[in-house]
Amino acid sequence: MISDEQLNAYRLSGEKVRVVRDGLKENDVRGIVVAWDDTQVLIRRPNRNVVKLDRNYIIQPSKEERIDPLAEPASDE
Repeated sequence: MISDEQLNAYRLSGEKVRVVRDGLKENDVRGIVVAWDDTQVLIRRPNRNVVKLDRNYIIQPSKEERIDPLAEPASDE
């Protein structure tokens, strides 16, 4: 789960974030962080709709390469 400090940094900077919900890129939610509580986060999408999502999803800057939640973690062998 993403920390309160990281969510606050995204909110203050106004940086667009990507919420990765599953393995399909089309299902990602992009927008800016508006508010959050212990279990959920509010994201304002470009069309000004607000979406309430679980904080357990992967939340990352939109400009970074998408993290695939189904990919196997790389081993350090």
